Amino acid sequence: MSAIPCEIPGPAVAEVFVENRAQLWRVARKIVSTAELADDVLQDAYLRIADGSCGRSVDRPMGYCCQVVRNMALDHCRRLRVESAYRCFDIDVETVDTRACGTPDRRLCERQVIAAIDRALAALPQRTRKAFEFHRIEGLTQREIAKRMGCALGLVNGLIAEAADAIRSCGHQLLDAETH
Repeated sequence: MSAIPCEIPGPAVAEVFVENRAQLWRVARKIVSTAELADDVLQDAYLRIADGSCGRSVDRPMGYCCQVVRNMALDHCRRLRVESAYRCFDIDVETVDTRACGTPDRRLCERQVIAAIDRALAALPQRTRKAFEFHRIEGLTQREIAKRMGCALGLVNGLIAEAADAIRSCGHQLLDAETH
Protein backbone atom coordinates (compact mmCIF):
# COMPACT_ATOMS: atom_id res chain seq x y z
CA MET A 1 0.00 0.00 0.00
CA SER A 2 1.56 3.27 -1.06
CA ALA A 3 1.14 6.60 0.68
CA ILE A 4 -0.77 9.41 -1.01
CA PRO A 5 1.82 11.70 -2.57
CA CYS A 6 1.96 15.28 -1.36
CA GLU A 7 3.20 16.56 -4.69
CA ILE A 8 0.85 16.62 -7.63
CA PRO A 9 2.32 15.28 -10.86
CA GLY A 10 2.28 17.74 -13.72
CA PRO A 11 1.36 21.40 -13.23
CA ALA A 12 0.16 22.44 -9.76
CA VAL A 13 -3.61 22.70 -9.47
CA ALA A 14 -3.39 26.31 -8.26
CA GLU A 15 -1.34 27.24 -11.34
CA VAL A 16 -3.89 25.57 -13.62
CA PHE A 17 -6.62 27.48 -11.83
CA VAL A 18 -4.90 30.83 -12.40
CA GLU A 19 -4.13 30.05 -16.05
CA ASN A 20 -7.78 29.12 -16.74
CA ARG A 21 -9.46 31.71 -14.56
CA ALA A 22 -11.65 33.11 -17.36
CA GLN A 23 -13.05 29.70 -18.27
CA LEU A 24 -13.64 28.84 -14.60
CA TRP A 25 -15.40 32.19 -14.11
CA ARG A 26 -17.78 31.31 -16.95
CA VAL A 27 -18.55 27.99 -15.24
CA ALA A 28 -19.43 29.84 -12.03
CA ARG A 29 -21.38 32.55 -13.87
CA LYS A 30 -23.65 29.99 -15.54
CA ILE A 31 -24.69 28.74 -12.09
CA VAL A 32 -24.92 31.89 -9.97
CA SER A 33 -27.06 34.89 -10.83
CA THR A 34 -24.54 37.74 -11.10
CA ALA A 35 -20.99 38.44 -12.17
CA GLU A 36 -20.17 39.64 -8.66
CA LEU A 37 -21.29 36.33 -7.19
CA ALA A 38 -19.22 34.49 -9.80
CA ASP A 39 -16.20 36.50 -8.66
CA ASP A 40 -16.90 35.56 -5.04
CA VAL A 41 -17.32 31.88 -5.91
CA LEU A 42 -14.08 31.91 -7.92
CA GLN A 43 -12.17 33.50 -5.06
CA ASP A 44 -13.52 30.96 -2.56
CA ALA A 45 -12.72 28.10 -4.94
CA TYR A 46 -9.16 29.33 -5.43
CA LEU A 47 -8.64 29.54 -1.69
CA ARG A 48 -9.99 26.02 -1.28
CA ILE A 49 -7.70 24.71 -4.03
CA ALA A 50 -4.65 26.61 -2.79
CA ASP A 51 -5.17 25.39 0.78
CA GLY A 52 -6.30 21.85 0.08
CA SER A 53 -4.38 20.61 -2.96
CA CYS A 54 -1.56 18.99 -1.01
CA GLY A 55 -2.19 15.40 -0.03
CA ARG A 56 -4.27 14.50 -3.06
CA SER A 57 -3.21 13.18 -6.42
CA VAL A 58 -4.99 14.92 -9.28
CA ASP A 59 -4.68 13.38 -12.72
CA ARG A 60 -6.70 16.07 -14.51
CA PRO A 61 -6.11 19.41 -12.73
CA MET A 62 -8.44 21.40 -15.02
CA GLY A 63 -11.30 18.97 -14.47
CA TYR A 64 -10.64 19.13 -10.74
CA CYS A 65 -10.72 22.96 -10.80
CA CYS A 66 -13.98 22.96 -12.78
CA GLN A 67 -15.56 20.54 -10.32
CA VAL A 68 -14.50 22.64 -7.30
CA VAL A 69 -15.88 25.83 -8.89
CA ARG A 70 -19.12 24.06 -9.85
CA ASN A 71 -19.60 22.59 -6.38
CA MET A 72 -18.92 25.92 -4.67
CA ALA A 73 -21.34 27.75 -6.99
CA LEU A 74 -24.05 25.18 -6.32
CA ASP A 75 -23.40 25.38 -2.57
CA HIS A 76 -23.72 29.15 -2.77
CA CYS A 77 -27.09 28.87 -4.57
CA ARG A 78 -28.35 26.33 -2.03
CA ARG A 79 -27.28 28.56 0.85
CA LEU A 80 -29.12 31.55 -0.65
CA ARG A 81 -32.24 29.42 -1.16
CA VAL A 82 -32.17 28.24 2.47
CA GLU A 83 -31.56 31.75 3.78
CA SER A 84 -34.41 33.17 1.72
CA ALA A 85 -36.73 30.49 3.08
CA TYR A 86 -36.06 31.72 6.60
CA ARG A 87 -36.61 35.40 5.77
CA CYS A 88 -40.06 36.48 6.85
CA PHE A 89 -39.94 40.26 6.43
CA ASP A 90 -39.82 42.42 3.35
CA ILE A 91 -37.80 45.11 5.10
CA ASP A 92 -34.16 46.05 5.05
CA VAL A 93 -32.85 45.09 8.47
CA GLU A 94 -30.20 47.79 8.32
CA THR A 95 -32.84 50.54 8.22
CA VAL A 96 -34.87 49.34 11.21
CA ASP A 97 -34.89 51.84 14.06
CA THR A 98 -34.07 49.69 17.06
CA ARG A 99 -35.01 52.44 19.48
CA ALA A 100 -38.63 52.03 18.42
CA CYS A 101 -38.59 48.45 19.67
CA GLY A 102 -37.29 49.51 23.05
CA THR A 103 -34.70 48.01 25.27
CA PRO A 104 -35.68 45.71 28.12
CA ASP A 105 -35.01 48.58 30.55
CA ARG A 106 -37.25 50.89 28.55
CA ARG A 107 -40.08 48.32 28.41
CA LEU A 108 -39.78 47.75 32.15
CA CYS A 109 -40.01 51.48 32.78
CA GLU A 110 -43.05 51.76 30.51
CA ARG A 111 -44.74 48.96 32.43
CA GLN A 112 -43.99 50.73 35.69
CA VAL A 113 -45.49 53.96 34.35
CA ILE A 114 -48.63 52.10 33.21
CA ALA A 115 -48.90 50.53 36.66
CA ALA A 116 -48.53 53.98 38.25
CA ILE A 117 -51.29 55.34 35.98
CA ASP A 118 -53.53 52.41 36.93
CA ARG A 119 -52.91 53.16 40.62
CA ALA A 120 -53.58 56.89 40.09
CA LEU A 121 -56.88 56.14 38.32
CA ALA A 122 -57.86 53.60 40.96
CA ALA A 123 -57.32 56.22 43.68
CA LEU A 124 -59.77 58.62 41.99
CA PRO A 125 -63.43 58.68 42.91
CA GLN A 126 -65.48 56.33 40.73
CA ARG A 127 -67.35 59.16 39.01
CA THR A 128 -64.08 60.91 38.04
CA ARG A 129 -62.55 57.69 36.77
CA LYS A 130 -65.70 56.81 34.82
CA ALA A 131 -65.82 60.25 33.14
CA PHE A 132 -62.16 59.92 32.18
CA GLU A 133 -62.67 56.39 30.76
CA PHE A 134 -65.67 57.54 28.74
CA HIS A 135 -63.61 60.39 27.32
CA ARG A 136 -60.22 58.69 26.70
CA ILE A 137 -61.10 55.05 26.15
CA GLU A 138 -64.55 55.17 24.56
CA GLY A 139 -63.93 58.48 22.80
CA LEU A 140 -67.16 60.15 23.89
CA THR A 141 -67.51 63.91 23.80
CA GLN A 142 -67.99 65.82 27.05
CA ARG A 143 -71.59 66.52 26.05
CA GLU A 144 -72.24 62.77 25.54
CA ILE A 145 -70.60 61.98 28.89
CA ALA A 146 -72.72 64.58 30.66
CA LYS A 147 -75.87 63.10 29.17
CA ARG A 148 -74.83 59.52 29.99
CA MET A 149 -73.84 60.39 33.59
CA GLY A 150 -76.75 62.75 34.12
CA CYS A 151 -74.65 65.73 35.20
CA ALA A 152 -73.66 69.18 34.00
CA LEU A 153 -71.21 69.71 31.16
CA GLY A 154 -68.98 71.88 33.40
CA LEU A 155 -68.76 69.08 35.97
CA VAL A 156 -67.64 66.59 33.27
CA ASN A 157 -64.96 69.03 32.18
CA GLY A 158 -63.71 69.31 35.76
CA LEU A 159 -63.76 65.51 36.30
CA ILE A 160 -61.72 64.88 33.16
CA ALA A 161 -59.26 67.62 34.13
CA GLU A 162 -58.91 66.10 37.64
CA ALA A 163 -58.12 62.66 36.17
CA ALA A 164 -55.68 64.16 33.68
CA ASP A 165 -53.85 65.94 36.52
CA ALA A 166 -53.60 62.67 38.46
CA ILE A 167 -52.13 60.93 35.42
CA ARG A 168 -49.84 63.82 34.58
CA SER A 169 -48.12 63.28 37.92
CA CYS A 170 -47.04 59.84 36.62
CA GLY A 171 -45.49 61.28 33.47
CA HIS A 172 -42.24 62.28 35.17
CA GLN A 173 -41.35 58.59 35.50
CA LEU A 174 -41.40 58.14 31.74
CA LEU A 175 -39.40 61.32 31.18
CA ASP A 176 -36.84 60.16 33.75
CA ALA A 177 -36.48 56.86 31.89
CA GLU A 178 -35.85 58.65 28.56
CA THR A 179 -33.00 60.67 30.03
CA HIS A 180 -31.23 57.63 31.51
